[in-house]
Amino acid sequence: MDVDEKTQVPPEDKRKTMRLDGLNKNQTGAASGGRLLDRPTVLVGIDDTDNLASPGTGWIAQSLIRQLASEGFGEPLGITRHQLLKDPRVPYTSHNSSACLAIGTSADADIDALEMCAAGFLHDHAAEGSDPGLAITCSAVGQADRKALTDFGFAAKRQLLDQATAWERAAQHGVRLSGHGGTEDGVIGALAAVGLHLHGSDGFFLWMPGVRDLPPGWCSYQHLIHTLPIDDARTLTGDRPTPDTTVEIGPWIRPLLLDGHAVLLLERIEPADAPPRWRTAPRDVVKQH
Repeated sequence: MDVDEKTQVPPEDKRKTMRLDGLNKNQTGAASGGRLLDRPTVLVGIDDTDNLASPGTGWIAQSLIRQLASEGFGEPLGITRHQLLKDPRVPYTSHNSSACLAIGTSADADIDALEMCAAGFLHDHAAEGSDPGLAITCSAVGQADRKALTDFGFAAKRQLLDQATAWERAAQHGVRLSGHGGTEDGVIGALAAVGLHLHGSDGFFLWMPGVRDLPPGWCSYQHLIHTLPIDDARTLTGDRPTPDTTVEIGPWIRPLLLDGHAVLLLERIEPADAPPRWRTAPRDVVKQH
C-alpha cells in the first residue's frame, strides 16, 4: 500500500520518456485562473500493488500511465500521491500511501477498454502477495458525488475503513471499483486516492511530464514556469518572485496538488546578512502535504 521514494523511474522510461516540452507556453496558469487539470480527465486510483521486496506502487503507477498512453487512451498529465492512515491494524509495507493517475482524454474515450487495460496491467505486474485495488472515474463528477468521494478519501486518512464501505460508496457514486488479487484490500486506498485527487488539495505529484528531468541548479522564475507543466510556482501564502528572479532548484521536485492546481512550492529565504533568495521547497516540507 505504498507510493514511496523507492519509486525509481521504470527502466523503459530511460529510453522513452513522456516529456511534453513547452507545455506551459500554451496553457493558462493558476495566476490567471486556469488549471492544468481543467480538462476532460479520467482518474485511475491504485493501491496495494507491492510487497517488501518489490518496487513501490509509485513505480507501478508510472509504468501503468505509460502503458495507457501507449495504448492511445489519452495524454498522461500526472500522478498524485496521497497519504492514508498509518496504523498497526493496516497492512502496509512502509508508508500506506496510494496513487491517482490523471489521463487527459477526449469526450468519447472508451472507458471500458481503459479499465480492461489497467486491470490486465495490475494482474500482470502487481507483486506476489499484494492485494491490488483499482478505481476509475471521470473528473467531471457531480457535486454530490464529488463530496461523497472526497469525504471517503479524508476518512481513509483518519480512520480504519473496510472493503464493504468502499464497495458501497463506489457503487453509489459511479466509480468503477475492482480488486485484482489477494484480499483485494487495495480497493480502499484506490477509492481514497480518487476521492482525494477530486478534492484538489491533498498530496503531491510524484510524477509529471518532464519534472524529474529538471536538474538541480539555478534558473529564472520565468524559465521555471515556462519549462515545467505546472499551473503555478509560489509559496503557501501566495507569494511569487518577479520573472527575472533566480530560483535555486533542489534535487527533489514534486509539485503539490493545491486548490485544484499543480503548484510547485517555493520558499523565500531571508538571511540576516544577505539579500533574500528563493528556492524550491525541500522534500521534508513537500511530504507534509
